[in-house]
Amino acid sequence: MSQRIHHLSCATMCPGAGRLPALGPSRLVAHCLLVEGQDGLTLVDTGFGTADVADPAGRLGRLFVMSVGARMDLALTAVAQVRALGYDPSDVRDIVVTHLDGDHAGGLGDFPWARVHVHADELATARARSRMLDKTRYSAKQWAHNPTWVEHRAGGDRWFGFESVRAVGDDVLLVPLRGHTLGHSAVAVRRPGGGWFLHAGDGYYFTDEKLTPPSCPPALRAMQVLMEMDRGSRLANQHRLRELHAAHGDQVTVICAHDAGEFDALAAVTD
Repeated sequence: MSQRIHHLSCATMCPGAGRLPALGPSRLVAHCLLVEGQDGLTLVDTGFGTADVADPAGRLGRLFVMSVGARMDLALTAVAQVRALGYDPSDVRDIVVTHLDGDHAGGLGDFPWARVHVHADELATARARSRMLDKTRYSAKQWAHNPTWVEHRAGGDRWFGFESVRAVGDDVLLVPLRGHTLGHSAVAVRRPGGGWFLHAGDGYYFTDEKLTPPSCPPALRAMQVLMEMDRGSRLANQHRLRELHAAHGDQVTVICAHDAGEFDALAAVTD
């Protein structure tokens, strides 16, 4: 059973479209989870890392940094926040990534000893970088330290109607959610007091996309289309997330990676 869950934002992004409120929000986050378990700490996503802060253009690409308005701050890195919470970074034994985009995997190198759990299709796509979009979204420099990869595929277990696979025991599950990328996954984390968080990564960008009918600002809607690898699967999985939220919202708190409102509502809460 997870003993404690912390909500961390390991990046701040201020896209230019956010200057016009009708187009999109002025602030995006990189919502990560730090899970305290009996055998150490588990990170769900990492945001930007210390090396990204030191050389954002070289690690992430100048176009990416400018387009998302990335604000580089060492204090927001996962390793700095782990220390600020009173933990030793070496206690982070496992990292579970929703996918390997640069704003989700930048902190891997700050925990080089950690096992990195990822969907096998995601790792294969990130390594191959065979399409133009792959070359801009994946930065091999972020895993040049050759981490211990733990590759997962869905194993037939069911979790609220979704396929799932154990990532770190029975309390942290990888839930395939293809669409944004070919190996994109959500991560389900059991809450100490009962119920679950489902970190849906980039399965959606805006909290009102969980509602029926959904709503999303134009700039974020366009960004999702621009970054998608499988449109049919992305839209189908968003629909499944809406069904989950509607039918099981009392048991499963669905969150995404970038909605600042969702993060702010949970940041002061430690499960």
